[in-house]
Amino acid sequence: MANQNENLEVTKEKGKYLALVICWLLGNGTLFCWNSMLTIQDYYAYLFPKYHPTRVLTIVYQPFALITTAILTYHEAKVNTRLRNLTGYILFFLCSLCLIVLDVATSGKGGIRVYIGICVISAAFGLSDALVEGGIVGDLSMMSPEFLQSFLAGIAASGALTSALRLITKAAFENSQNGLRKGAIMFFAISTIFELLCVLVYAFVFPKLSIVKYFHSKAATEGSLTVAADLAVAGVQTSNDQGAAKDPEILERLSTKQLLVRNLDYAIDMALIYVLTLSIFPGFLSEDTGSHSLGSWYALLLIAMFNVCDLVGRYVPLIESIKLTSRIGLMSAILSRFLFIPAFYFTAKYGDQGWMIMLTSLLGLTNGYLAVCVVTEAPKGYKGPEQNALGNLLVLFLIAGVTLGVSLDWLWLIGKGW
Repeated sequence: MANQNENLEVTKEKGKYLALVICWLLGNGTLFCWNSMLTIQDYYAYLFPKYHPTRVLTIVYQPFALITTAILTYHEAKVNTRLRNLTGYILFFLCSLCLIVLDVATSGKGGIRVYIGICVISAAFGLSDALVEGGIVGDLSMMSPEFLQSFLAGIAASGALTSALRLITKAAFENSQNGLRKGAIMFFAISTIFELLCVLVYAFVFPKLSIVKYFHSKAATEGSLTVAADLAVAGVQTSNDQGAAKDPEILERLSTKQLLVRNLDYAIDMALIYVLTLSIFPGFLSEDTGSHSLGSWYALLLIAMFNVCDLVGRYVPLIESIKLTSRIGLMSAILSRFLFIPAFYFTAKYGDQGWMIMLTSLLGLTNGYLAVCVVTEAPKGYKGPEQNALGNLLVLFLIAGVTLGVSLDWLWLIGKGW
């Protein structure tokens, strides 16, 4: 028995660090394309000056992400997670490729038809996000909290990387003819290559790692049907019937509704984090911060600072002594973030660019830190199928919060007389 336990512990640790790297890459791929579209907002603002592309693309993206996520969350127990995630990453790859084709075919010209085409691609990105984010978070919720943290850090890293690339391309092409377009095409090309890498890594490497097979096998013995395809690819055959014969209660699980009731505070936490963040970022930071000495670099710098600090915030919970685990503490911290709203308003109206950069950094830092604290704490103490359902629920409320935040940003724009 001792040797068997030792073998299990070795299996649980084998391939752990490679799995963490892959989780980071998959997280990066989840929003890399979308962040690329947001980061080249100066190019789209040049092509479509009357259409508010930063805000419109976001409002087009969100309904598709929200509705698809809601449907998949309702049916999560029967969804083939492997097929779901592969479909999402392949769609990301194809849509990134379409952005290049559209730009080349139109020679970088604007116009309403091109704008509609970009909006359609934005909607497809929303669909891809719904497929991937809920699927991966649900799957990783059945594994180690470290995997979830690494995936969420990868999501933030996509924003930081695209911001860094955008600053580099802007500096490199600023004085060249069609400089904005050259930088945008470079972004689209990098996104396409990166998404293809995510497809290959998820399809052929991740499910075959020993530690991943261990957690998937464990979830299968607890009644999970969503991991069957991954286990089959990894060469592991499982059957829930034998476990049920020994202990019929092993396949029993809390329903999605029961999980929501027990974790309603966590769900509301996720929604409130992103309601606040998306009511400010990126629309307000891109268009409502006034004119400053940095000129066209100002909005790019603010977005870059948010993304970098969001990434840093997602690593802070790795320090256990400062990780917030209290449910009351999390709710209090999240509610206190709403003080950012008057702070940003008065800083944009009366403050200088230094104060705005500081506020934007704090917004990103708290966004990343609190999101990781909630997502890694909520699944603890549940069986595999319940953890998968809870992970999907948290993503649903996250996207609902994003959608509401984007809507509030639009109301702000309308209120100003647009």
